[in-house]
Amino acid sequence: MVDAPGTPPRTRPGVVTLSSWLLILVAAIQVVNLIVALAVVGKIRDVLTDAYAGTSAEGAADIAYAFSLITAVVSLLIAAGLVVLALLNNRGKNGSRITTWVLGGILFCCTGGGLLTGLTGGMTGSGTTSGDMPSAEEIQRRLDDALPSWYTPVNLLLGLIALLALLAALILLALPKANEFFRKPKAGWEPPVPGGAYPAYPGQSGDPAYPSYPPAPGTPPSTPGGQPPSAPGGQPPSAPGGQPGERRDPEPPSGS
Repeated sequence: MVDAPGTPPRTRPGVVTLSSWLLILVAAIQVVNLIVALAVVGKIRDVLTDAYAGTSAEGAADIAYAFSLITAVVSLLIAAGLVVLALLNNRGKNGSRITTWVLGGILFCCTGGGLLTGLTGGMTGSGTTSGDMPSAEEIQRRLDDALPSWYTPVNLLLGLIALLALLAALILLALPKANEFFRKPKAGWEPPVPGGAYPAYPGQSGDPAYPSYPPAPGTPPSTPGGQPPSAPGGQPPSAPGGQPGERRDPEPPSGS
């Protein structure tokens, strides 16, 4: 995991790692469910075709077949999304954690509903026949005879494992240690960039903290570098009564 420059490295807590592995487990179960569904979708189509032959719902088998294929594609996309979210959660992305809660909550409701339906009424549920349509109990009986004996127990077991793993993953992401890991880190001290300018010391030229004051009366103005001001043309100022640039020696004292 790579943090932004100037921030202390973060250690991923075990609850986040465990949650990611549980999400990957749920994704793997989705793939297994997809394989199982594709293995029996042909038999289900044949049973529905025979059951609805000569009735007003003769095309129901094709609709159920198309719905099974769409469900398989959606399951594959959900599995891929769970793996991506698990990897992003390991990197401390808070947006992926929120997305995991949203997607996980929807998937939890769908998985729980499907599991409840399988425990109570099977694929077709219950109901009475109407007109020339076969009853739901008759269709369910034909499906039970055509499908392998392991199909229903395996579906229920995989659904129960996925439901518990998903619930545990969502709870782990809400624990205090996970909250601290996903919180945005505070920026630390950053070393100066090589070649960059350092701040001026107090009292240097241009320092707004130390204002300049006017010179005392009689003090010649200073120039950059501490040199006295020069006369026009670059010559130093002349003494009184001399030519510009001429040096005069002091007169000897009188009486010598």
